Amino acid sequence: MALAEAMEAAALAMERRLAGNHERLEGILRISAAEWFAGHVLAPVLAELARRHPAVVPEVIASYRLLNLSRREADVAFRIVPFTEPDIVQRRLMTIPYGLYGSADTASALQHDPASVGLILMNTAQSHFPDVAWLLDRFPASRRVFTSTSRAVQAQMCLRGMGIAVLPMPLGDATTGLQRIDTPDGPPGRDVWVGYHQDLRHMDRLRAMLEIADAML
Repeated sequence: MALAEAMEAAALAMERRLAGNHERLEGILRISAAEWFAGHVLAPVLAELARRHPAVVPEVIASYRLLNLSRREADVAFRIVPFTEPDIVQRRLMTIPYGLYGSADTASALQHDPASVGLILMNTAQSHFPDVAWLLDRFPASRRVFTSTSRAVQAQMCLRGMGIAVLPMPLGDATTGLQRIDTPDGPPGRDVWVGYHQDLRHMDRLRAMLEIADAML
């Protein structure tokens, strides 16, 4: 078993090095990101990448699951937590502001009877997120009515009047029918980290995408 694992690791390392030494701006670039981040933050970056380098094909893996970069499940990943895997080149890319959102009717109800408004939260696995604690602390009399790992789904449930949710502003502001609700202190923002395996540091299509991201974000 140990020999098989060592052979697999060596094969993956060779695959990464070959990919990293590919100097032509062509081929698939596999990008891991949350759906809301890919759709509302990365989309202009990827459109510009495609415009400048038509032979590069961005492939977005939209998932909250943390993919294994050492196993080439993705070439590059954008996360709201730092990377812990070995041999990952990473840096903080940006800070995303978050806001409190609801429909117009929900916002009105919140002013008159906060306890009548439901809370839309991350699910149990993400209950440690700082925005969850912030929402529960600010509205202790309100009850939890819906949970999801997807911020986009949370936004849709807000839109349908189910309750209020803390959403990334790029998502909340872009969702027609939602309004940002002012509070004395806003919910905490989140840092976004970008990382890739060190064997891919010379991959030209990856470097091109990161240069565009730095310029646009």
